[in-house]
Amino acid sequence: MTQDLLATARSWAAADPHEGDRAEILALADAGDTAELERRFAGPLTFGTAGLRGPLRAGPAGMNAAVVTRAAAGLGAWLASAGHTGGGVVIGFDARRRSDEFARVSAEVLSAAGFAVQVLPRPLPTPVLAFAVRHLGAVAGVMVTASHNPPDDNGYKVYLGDGAQLVPPADREIEAAIAATGPAREVPRSDDWGTLGDDIETDYVDAVVRALDPGRVPAADRSALTVAYTALHGVGAGTTRRVFAAAGFGEPASVPEQDAPDPAFPTVAFPNPEEPGAVDLLLALAERVGADVAIAEDPDADRCSVVCGGRQLTGDEVGALLADWLLRRGVRGTYASSLVSGSLMHAIAEAHGVVSAETPTGFKWIMRAGTDAAPLVYGYEEALGYSVAPSVVRDKDGISAALGVALLAAELKAGGRTVLDRLDELAREHGLFVTGQLSVRVEDLTLISDAMARLRSAPPATLLGRPVEFADLALEDPPVDAVRLLGDGVRAIVRPSGTEPKLKAYLETVVPVHDDAGIIAARGRGADELDQLRAEMASALGL
Repeated sequence: MTQDLLATARSWAAADPHEGDRAEILALADAGDTAELERRFAGPLTFGTAGLRGPLRAGPAGMNAAVVTRAAAGLGAWLASAGHTGGGVVIGFDARRRSDEFARVSAEVLSAAGFAVQVLPRPLPTPVLAFAVRHLGAVAGVMVTASHNPPDDNGYKVYLGDGAQLVPPADREIEAAIAATGPAREVPRSDDWGTLGDDIETDYVDAVVRALDPGRVPAADRSALTVAYTALHGVGAGTTRRVFAAAGFGEPASVPEQDAPDPAFPTVAFPNPEEPGAVDLLLALAERVGADVAIAEDPDADRCSVVCGGRQLTGDEVGALLADWLLRRGVRGTYASSLVSGSLMHAIAEAHGVVSAETPTGFKWIMRAGTDAAPLVYGYEEALGYSVAPSVVRDKDGISAALGVALLAAELKAGGRTVLDRLDELAREHGLFVTGQLSVRVEDLTLISDAMARLRSAPPATLLGRPVEFADLALEDPPVDAVRLLGDGVRAIVRPSGTEPKLKAYLETVVPVHDDAGIIAARGRGADELDQLRAEMASALGL
């Protein structure tokens, strides 16, 4: 087996078109480091929630030039089989290590395959690429990014011509086309591709501002708002400033240490606004400048987090606030969220007499909600992803969401209120919906499969002392690797993460609020019940 592994490694290296990656594999083979080679050759990266994503390292189980070459060739073959030969493909990239290289490799391969390839002019946010696909009439788009993953990761996100992420069976078909691709060194390449100008970013900015209509908020109210902001070392700062300026806001006060792109992400353990400590510098800045609201975008700016009054809001709180804001503006249609998100948005939509929908996890499903009679007008997921302008970007968009939050905050400030005040009002109207997570990061992925099997075989009959019904969502259409426990005012949904080695339990309890004084008591009770839910679910999962 050792000799077979060494032979496989040397064969891969011989077909690797990148000198550095080839040397990396050969060095491991020469040293006889079978443990590391087993990790590198454990299997190819698969198309998950957002295409390919994995650690930057040589070999089929990493992100590298050979893997990207074969991915681009497989995508091209699949597009050709679908009758799209000669169509346009637009490619974007962020500022992570090797992102520009992977974008160039993709352009060369897809150009040689007969596509009219255009690459964004510099590192730009994912929402700009998603916008560009439809704006330019492309048949597909590729974004080289690992979003909020750790610094040593990169990824390869694919959009179809409708501007939305892949859904089955396209992902499996592309994966099969990649597997059928020959050695990376033999894949044809061409320099016959172009680079887009800065007007593509300008068009995105204009479209976002038109869609959210800042003119509904008086100019004086917009200019009076103080916003703190961080790009978390990502690529969102420039585009976000342009959007805010075009919408009539003053320039946000920015965390200087995190404003410029830096693939090392030196000030955070994980470049994810959800992670503990990630927004500490933003919190400090907001206090210094007296910010009415503070906003953190993740490194590719497709997600955003909101801070007000020294408190970081949950994704469900922001999701409900933005839905409520749009509904009060008279925006009617379908309001959608994924099954792991909270229930408050649905209660608000019902109160306004509009349609709401629950989808499988991921924006690839959220963006496909709605009907001809009630098209999708808003979608969100609790992991800080929001689509406030689906007519502009058919994916989550942290920049347009940030503008929506600023407009909401400006409206509230004009009336002497804050977003926290509006949350209290919603709690009095609908009850206090308290959501949270039990999240476990693992090194051994079998721990996740074992925990899911344990839960499926012996689900708890009660949570918080209330009877709950068990549903295995893997048996539904489309199937989702998740289970749901649902009772009166209590819910738990458990699933493996689609982008990280984590097991997640999404928890919710609903606490009645009877009057203003009752909000404080309800929050205390909600926090206690959430802690109890975490303990009960940890026990049910054997953690």
